[in-house]
Amino acid sequence: MRRTLVIDALGPGGAQRVLTSMANHWAAKGEVVTLITLDGDAPPAFALHASVTLIRLATIRAASGVFQRLWRRTRHIPALRKAIAKTRPDAVVSFIDRVNVLVLLATRGFPAPVVVAERTEPSAYSVGWMWERLRSRTYPSAAALVAQSAAALRYFLPVPGRIDRVIPNPVLRAGTRAAGPKLAGSHRRVLGMGRLGPEKGFDRLLAAFAVVAPRFPEWELEIRGEGPERAALERQRTELGLDTRARLPGVAQDAAQSMSSADLFVLSSRFEGFPNVLGEAMAAGLPVISYDCPSGPREIVRHEIDGLLVPPEGGVPGLSAALARLMGDASERARLAARAPEVVLRFDLERVMGLWDELLADVAGGARSEVRR
Repeated sequence: MRRTLVIDALGPGGAQRVLTSMANHWAAKGEVVTLITLDGDAPPAFALHASVTLIRLATIRAASGVFQRLWRRTRHIPALRKAIAKTRPDAVVSFIDRVNVLVLLATRGFPAPVVVAERTEPSAYSVGWMWERLRSRTYPSAAALVAQSAAALRYFLPVPGRIDRVIPNPVLRAGTRAAGPKLAGSHRRVLGMGRLGPEKGFDRLLAAFAVVAPRFPEWELEIRGEGPERAALERQRTELGLDTRARLPGVAQDAAQSMSSADLFVLSSRFEGFPNVLGEAMAAGLPVISYDCPSGPREIVRHEIDGLLVPPEGGVPGLSAALARLMGDASERARLAARAPEVVLRFDLERVMGLWDELLADVAGGARSEVRR
């Protein structure tokens, strides 16, 4: 099959990493893969297989106002339509809500089936009223809709003729935690990782760590990432008296290295799609704590088996209680960490890509697209 994949950009995000992995997997198996981005000349954050064709369309510049932003995006539809047509696809796979809308508008009348993939929890994240209206009007024309969890898929009304599927992300091993117990009195580290945005809830992680920090002087907190909430988080850290106990050193250039030297991983998000970083932390052999937020974490963490899930209504007290439990009990951390790497078997790349292959076979029906003629 000739597979054309479309995404806004190939920056250092979870959706970008997954789509890159998909493109590389198919290319390694001899499929003809084209990846189209709308981000101009920005270099990919993750390495692409040599046989993947990368097409970068003109940069979508920042704009103020909903109609100006909408205009700047929709004006790229003719170029996107031309670029997709030139690839003569048997199937088109689009990632992320607004890009999905643009792709569906650009491919009207194309015989090639279009699969749109939602990459977050739609009930907890607003795409804006105008984009919501466009999404509700365009999504029925998709051949298939993919969500990362059953909860996310339920947000969308079923459409006759459209195939709706739940396909999780593959969990890729980012590294291996350093073996052996640390010496008594040595420093231990709680790790959080992600974009410094309100959805990641790092304000809650700082607040919860501040509650337990006086009881565990050997522990420190490190939050890896960058984003618009940095200044607010730094102010909060100072107000909580954590300047010497909590670090925000920026994006991890090597996530594996950060995970290998950590002792406990925490996902404090208010909502998620399918948090890759949580699976990677478990794959690295870290005990994990996560809010049972919509959606994703409960698909990954088996509560009390390979991690702890904190009910969202528990707020900061619930998270601080979970932190105190694991920070104060090395045997509990070891028990959860021992089962955590099983996540790689449950979300194996070959298994997940098998689900994608099955879906594309279903939507394509084995027919050659007229776009190729």
